[in-house]
Amino acid sequence: MADTKTQIVDVPVSARPKKRSTGIVGLNLILDGGYPAGSVILMYGSPLSGIDIAAKQFWKVEGEEGTYLMNDGDADVGMIDATELSPEMYLQQMAGGRIVVDSLTTIITKYGIESALKFLRHAREEMRKRDANMIVIVYTDVHQPIEMTRLMRAADIVIELGSKPNQSEMERTLTVHKVRDGAVPPRLLPFNILETGIEASTTSRVV
Repeated sequence: MADTKTQIVDVPVSARPKKRSTGIVGLNLILDGGYPAGSVILMYGSPLSGIDIAAKQFWKVEGEEGTYLMNDGDADVGMIDATELSPEMYLQQMAGGRIVVDSLTTIITKYGIESALKFLRHAREEMRKRDANMIVIVYTDVHQPIEMTRLMRAADIVIELGSKPNQSEMERTLTVHKVRDGAVPPRLLPFNILETGIEASTTSRVV
């Protein structure tokens, strides 16, 4: 079983891909070790859903270099301010195995859906060559349904973070909708947003 400090772990079954920790132990568990190395992950939800927190946890896993390209807000320490970069320039900035683009929504808004899809195609090729992983953040209720469909088809993994009120509490769930060439986890992953980040739970344990 992988933990949040694991870089890449070998799943103990021959011919299966190496995995890179997601930064969230509960998500590692339902993905059987983490994200397959070389994959592009589309993570979508509302601006308040916690997608930026999940992306930062992935980026900050200790022991491995990564790149966080911020075009949608203030760049924190260690991030690259990408507000003036065109999508064609992003790949030149990417170093390490853990890449985050925050957000793909801003790229679409500024440059259009075709430029965003072209960027995703090139990024997928680069991630596979390097055995790296890239998370792209997409916000809900911004894009046309056909745009969301095309983005989801272009990604290797699609994850949704959602929330809804349940009596006096906010119920938050993470759903894995797509894993290219792999099994999609059959259950939702409940989670909470704490000061330390996202804490996810499974049916058997809280992590």
